[in-house]
Amino acid sequence: MSTAPHDRRSAGLTDPVRLGLIGDNIKRSRSPDLHRLAGRLSSLDVSYDLFIPREMGKDFDAVFDACRDAGLRGINVTYPYKEMVVSRLCIHDDLIRRIGSVNTVVFDPHCARGYNTDHTGFVAAYRAVFDDMAPGKVVLIGAGGVGKAVAFGLLALGADGLTIIDRDAGKARSLAAAIATASKGAVATSSGVDVGPAMDGAGGIVNCTPLGMHGHPGSPARLELLRELRWAFDAVYTPVDTQFKQQAEAAGIKVLSGFELFFHQGVEAFRIFTGRTPADLGSLRRMLLEIPPIDQG
Repeated sequence: MSTAPHDRRSAGLTDPVRLGLIGDNIKRSRSPDLHRLAGRLSSLDVSYDLFIPREMGKDFDAVFDACRDAGLRGINVTYPYKEMVVSRLCIHDDLIRRIGSVNTVVFDPHCARGYNTDHTGFVAAYRAVFDDMAPGKVVLIGAGGVGKAVAFGLLALGADGLTIIDRDAGKARSLAAAIATASKGAVATSSGVDVGPAMDGAGGIVNCTPLGMHGHPGSPARLELLRELRWAFDAVYTPVDTQFKQQAEAAGIKVLSGFELFFHQGVEAFRIFTGRTPADLGSLRRMLLEIPPIDQG
């Protein structure tokens, strides 16, 4: 995927880098910490602010325009706006167009460019934790923005089967069909609204719903459904220790936490914004884990 920012300053930013995040329920997001710390480690002056449309009394488009007009270098976009933002962007990568979801936007002089670091971040996180373990057949719960990115990530990782579960049956069918088309029929796909019937023969399960995050308590699956699996992934990272993650650990299976996706997608987004990657990612990880989350109310 081509993700290098198209900007005259990409080789060496000297001006302050103003960034932000648009989303709902993001007051406990660790994205400000990640990007500010990455800036410090890269000798850049980075600011990163949160923009919550419903608290600002504006719709998404108005907030997006305000961020652009205020001179921000770029923004991250999270739930529930990752699909909505696509129509506002120049997207030059065929894969991102197929995914139909964007979480990273760079404001360039002539257009706003869209990228998806959820996709690249998930692939990197999976390989970092599970190495070359094949995903096998996977049950993916949630066909929204992050679900689309992870589904295409599972395709890239060599999943041999994918069942998409969503309360919106149409969204589940649409994503399953997109994966079947992208794999030219090599990946068996199906869709549904109930988790239980999809678990037969599955090797992994993925939560790409908001269930488990602050403000959305609960888990998308019962403990007894997890015992025959090999691995699980929860896209939620606020908090990291979700009910679903606890269930997977209690079932004795390997777990990829949402923090890993958050970390890898954030590092890639920072590179897109600034043209730089912190030289010491280990220090960045340690610093993030050591700083308690800021409760902004």
